[in-house]
Amino acid sequence: QVQLVESGGGLVQPGGSLRLSCAASGRTFASLFMGWFRQAPGKEREFVARTTWSGGNTYYADSVKGRFDISRDNTKNTVYLQMNSLKPEDTAVYYCAASRIMPTTARQYYSWGQGTQVTVSS
Repeated sequence: QVQLVESGGGLVQPGGSLRLSCAASGRTFASLFMGWFRQAPGKEREFVARTTWSGGNTYYADSVKGRFDISRDNTKNTVYLQMNSLKPEDTAVYYCAASRIMPTTARQYYSWGQGTQVTVSS
């Protein structure tokens, strides 16, 4: 069992930056896949990025490539999402999640955080 808590959300102007954190507690594994998702008002939840605790293997949604960066600090059991060049369409509740296997859908993540609101607006 792993518990996830997101933090770092808030209000930011277009073009600005924000770093989200996801602190994991409980039992974690080096092979665990950690992902970031977001859900905008009136939209379905969508994948943003994922990584692993054991290495630098990363994967990003096309909508955030070149702007977002996922990383982790194993000593702190924390995964980060650095968001740059933010756009109004990035406005959403952002969630972190954990998967025990190579995930291709949100259904395969077994543990989710509570979410943190990111609002990009002037």
